[in-house]
Amino acid sequence: MLDYGDITGETTDAIVNAANERLAGGAGVDGAIHRAGGPTIMAQCRKIGGCPTGEAVITTGGKLKAKYVIHTVGPIYRDGTKGEAKLLQSAYKKSLELAREKGLQSISFPAISTGIYGYPLDEAAHLALNTCIEFVRGNTDIKLIRHILFSSKIYDIYSTQLKMLV
Repeated sequence: MLDYGDITGETTDAIVNAANERLAGGAGVDGAIHRAGGPTIMAQCRKIGGCPTGEAVITTGGKLKAKYVIHTVGPIYRDGTKGEAKLLQSAYKKSLELAREKGLQSISFPAISTGIYGYPLDEAAHLALNTCIEFVRGNTDIKLIRHILFSSKIYDIYSTQLKMLV
């Protein structure tokens, strides 16, 4: 399911944070989630210590409507030849696997790596959607996967990619 708006208002069991490897908070989605969720999220991130690119960790949702925040680190896009696609797919897949392991039934994703990490939107949308579609084909535990996109432009790109995949 696609929508555009503010991921911090989502009521799914978990929202996904496009984090950095230090789990140190930052700009964009990461900063918005930490501001809206309060200091409990950062306290748990400090205890965890970090998260490698392509991996995912989970914390409380703090003051958010979502019970949990799954922090994943997408790749910084260089030129597309440094394993970026594999790492971005892994970020989505590891987030979904972690949600399944926790018994969660719904999850909301932002457009991981497309902000300051510079991943081209068409490619990122295709990888994100394809990874989620492939995951649900083999796993029925998660009932709802939402992609909450920051603008109508990003929404339109995701919508076009989704139509090509289904």
